[in-house]
Amino acid sequence: MRSDRQAPAMKSLDDALAQLLTHATPLGGTERVATFDADGRVLVQDVVSALQVPPHDNSSMDGYALRCADLGAPDLALPVSQRIAAGSTGTSLVAMTVARIFTGAPMPHGADAVVMQEDCEVQPDGKVCIRAVPKPGQWIRRAGEDVTQGAVVLSKGERLTPASLGLAASIGMSHLTVTRRPKVALFSTGDELVMPGTVAPNDMKPGAIYNSNRFFLKALLSRLGCEVTDLGIVPDRLAATTDALRAAASEHDLILTSGGVSVGEEDHIKPAVQSLGQLDLWQLAIKPGKPFAYGRVADAHFIGLPGNPVSSFVTFLLLVRPFLLTLQGVVDVASNSIAFRADFTWARGDKRREFLRARRNAAGGLELFENQSSGVLTSVVWGDGLVDNPPGCTIAPGDVVRFIPFSELLA
Repeated sequence: MRSDRQAPAMKSLDDALAQLLTHATPLGGTERVATFDADGRVLVQDVVSALQVPPHDNSSMDGYALRCADLGAPDLALPVSQRIAAGSTGTSLVAMTVARIFTGAPMPHGADAVVMQEDCEVQPDGKVCIRAVPKPGQWIRRAGEDVTQGAVVLSKGERLTPASLGLAASIGMSHLTVTRRPKVALFSTGDELVMPGTVAPNDMKPGAIYNSNRFFLKALLSRLGCEVTDLGIVPDRLAATTDALRAAASEHDLILTSGGVSVGEEDHIKPAVQSLGQLDLWQLAIKPGKPFAYGRVADAHFIGLPGNPVSSFVTFLLLVRPFLLTLQGVVDVASNSIAFRADFTWARGDKRREFLRARRNAAGGLELFENQSSGVLTSVVWGDGLVDNPPGCTIAPGDVVRFIPFSELLA
């Protein structure tokens, strides 16, 4: 029998992300954490330097500090009047002498260049022969050339990186004020799911599969700075699903599930969420990753991902990642793509926007994984990014495509 009911219109990725982010109000609450432990956290206020870095002109080489005006020609030998190590301070440089100086040591007053030790020769009488005439300023790091006093070195809403921590430490910041971590409850639905280690491969029942989604979703959440509560596998029963959602909502900011967001008889996420709150089911115009759900369970956000592993992986990167970053107050959550040459053929453009698993090759182009099925998790291990292919587009070798590296999406 033919049904006259039309399928819901598919939502573009850009529209879905924009709508999703309207619900991502930054979390309340802050923490003051040691700079040592702040990697990946998000700043809630600008970090302003109380000093300049470097605090003084200093040598960027081991060598000899001198006055350029004292050198009329190369191979002039001058006596050493002082020795300046890092952490010590020299005296004003006597005319027609050099100062033995080491990397990071303050420049003595009057000196205007450093000659690296490789361009000098110490003679038997202790004088130093300068083999190359330097230019003023050579091998000198100027005071404040890295950071000026009063400068904003790290901005509110910035997600801290290892380099950020070093910069904060360089201006004396032992602690930083950051947003609190999102609390995320994670569970999977499906009676077919089995945890690795509970059943040997040879003893798996027909139709059973190992739960791979649970592992990569937990790792992705942890990389984004979340406190993750793993609630395991929930049986395909409405009461069990409702109980799991109710318990998770009381102590978490987000409930994340995979599987059960379609409309089959064994897909209980929709009625369970609706009984406790509200739910929007979206059909996304992307491949992989068509079914997607967002809603609320009491005060907690709810996001339901598709069950196929690649679909779940890709929709997490494209939608859940920016959602979680916005919850933490990150200002720029966009993922940047790079123009690359395609070294492959894609002859069957889809009506949906496609995200093809690819990797860079030694020739500077992109290769495509041969099987782009949403169930082939091997493709995201083999690949190092996604080709963002517009709807209906075919690709021929030599075409320029947009490529989003996993390093951008997993940072």
